[in-house]
Amino acid sequence: MSAAGGRALSAPLMGRDGEPTLFELSEPGRSSWQLRTTGVPDWSEDELIPSGHRRTGPVPLAEVSERDLVAHFTRLSHRQFSVDLGAYPLGSCTMKYNPKVCDTVAALPGLAGVHPAAPASTVQGWLALVVELEEALCAVTGMAAATFQPAAGAAGELTGLLLMRAYHESRRETRRRVLIPDSAHGTNPASVTLGGFQVTTVPSDARGCVDMEALRAALDTDVAGIMLTNPNTLGLFEEDIAAIADAVHEVGGLLYYDGANLNAILGVVRPGDMGFDIVHLNLHKTFATPHGGGGPGAGPVAVSERLVDFLPGPRPVRLGTGEGSPEGGRPDGAGEGRPAHAGPPGAARYGWATPARSIGRVHSWHGNALVLARALTYIRVHGGDGLRRVAERAVLNANWLRVRLAGSYDVPFDRPCMHEVVLAAASLKRRTGVRALDVAKRLLEEGFHAPTVYFPLVVDEALMVEPTETESLQTLEALATAFERIAAEADEEGGLEAAHAAPRTTPVGRVDEARAARTLVPTYDARP
Repeated sequence: MSAAGGRALSAPLMGRDGEPTLFELSEPGRSSWQLRTTGVPDWSEDELIPSGHRRTGPVPLAEVSERDLVAHFTRLSHRQFSVDLGAYPLGSCTMKYNPKVCDTVAALPGLAGVHPAAPASTVQGWLALVVELEEALCAVTGMAAATFQPAAGAAGELTGLLLMRAYHESRRETRRRVLIPDSAHGTNPASVTLGGFQVTTVPSDARGCVDMEALRAALDTDVAGIMLTNPNTLGLFEEDIAAIADAVHEVGGLLYYDGANLNAILGVVRPGDMGFDIVHLNLHKTFATPHGGGGPGAGPVAVSERLVDFLPGPRPVRLGTGEGSPEGGRPDGAGEGRPAHAGPPGAARYGWATPARSIGRVHSWHGNALVLARALTYIRVHGGDGLRRVAERAVLNANWLRVRLAGSYDVPFDRPCMHEVVLAAASLKRRTGVRALDVAKRLLEEGFHAPTVYFPLVVDEALMVEPTETESLQTLEALATAFERIAAEADEEGGLEAAHAAPRTTPVGRVDEARAARTLVPTYDARP
C-alpha cells in the first residue's frame, strides 16, 4: 500500500496545487504510534458518558500513519514564507527577524513547564522575570507601572480605554468622545466603540500629521482622550506632539499611545516625555516574537502615576510591608484585594497585589507569559544602547528605501520618515493600469513578502513598507531592485496582463479576491 491511500505521491501530486488533504491520505485502520498498554482499567461507555451526550456515529476523522502525517505537514511548511526565510516588509506591523536566543530562553523547562495556577512561593523566578520586564518597559516608555494581562495589541487598546473610563468616573465625570486621527490603525475605532465611547475623527494636514486647528475645534469637556501613535501610521513623527498633549490635557483629557510604532523611537525618546498617560506595547512586534497566524502576542499597558491604582489585578510585585503576599492575591483571583505583610526573613520576595481601584481582570491568568520571557531576553541582550541602535537602524533603512524608490513610485510625504515609508502606485496605475495590489502580488515572485497595501486609507494606492532594522544593505538593495523591476515591467508591452497574472511561481496562484469573498467553499461538517 502506498503512502497516499493506494496512490504514489507522484510529482503532479506534490506540485503547485496537488498536495492532498489528510482525508485524501486517509485509509481505514491507519494510525500513529500508541502504547501497547497504559495500565489503565477499561470502562464502558455507559460508565464514562451518559447516553444523552454520546454521538450516534463515529467521529469522521482522517486515519493516517505518523509517516504520512509528518510528511504532509512538512511539505506544507516548505510552502510558507516566514521571517526566517526572507524580508517581510509589512508596513505598520514590524515583522522583524526573531533572535533564536529568545526562543531558547522561552523553551527552558523552568519557564515553559510552569502551570499558571502555581503558588507564587513556588514560581519566584517567573515573578522576578515579570517584575524586571515591567521596570524595563517603564524605563523605555517613561511610565510608572504596567500590566501584562492583555494578550495582544487590541486587548491592550481596550484595557487602556477602560483605564481612561475608570479615571474619569473616579472624578465623577461623564465623557463620551475619544479623538482618533484619520490615519490611525483600524483597531483604534473598534476599541473605542467596545470601550463605550464615541469616535471623533481628526483629519491629517498636508504634511501627514494631526491637523492642529481641527484638533482644537474638536476638543471640549466631553472628550475623554485621544488615541494616537508617534511616529504616526504614515511613518511620520508628530512634530506638534507637545502642543497636542497640552491641548488635550487642558480640557481634562488623557493621551493614549498606540505602541505599534515604538520600534522607531526605542532609547531615543519616550512617550511619557511627550505627555502620554497610557501606553500599550506590542511585545510581539518590538521585542521579538514576530506575530502571524493568530498569535501569540502580548500587549502590556503602562500608565503614568495617576493611573497606577486603576490597573488590572492582581499584578506581580516586589514584596514590602503592606504591599501584598506570595499567596494573598493569587493568580486565580482568590484572595484579591487582601494585602498582607512580607513575612519573616527568607520568605518569598515576590508576590501578588491588586491595585486599590483596579478595573479588575482583562484576561485569565497573565497573558502569553512566554512572549514576556522572549521580550525580556531581547531587552537584556541589547541593553539600552542596543535598543537605541535598533531604532536608528530601522529609521535609516526606511529612509534609504524612500530615497531609492522615489523615481519609480510616488512618495506622498517626501520628507524624512521614521521606521516605515509610505509609497504609492497612483501614478503607475494612471499610466499603465497596474495597481498597488498587482505590485504586491508580483513582488511574491521576487522572493519577498508583500508590503501592506491600501493602508493608510488616506493614501491612494498605498504601498506601506517597513524594512525593520534586521535587514542588511544587501537585502535592501535586492528589495529595491525588485520594486524597480516591477515598475519598469508595467511600462512594457503586455505589462498589465503580466501584472494581473502574478504570482505565477508560488504554490498558490492569483486568487480572485472578489469571487472568493462572495463564493465561500463549504467547510467539512464533522457533526454526526
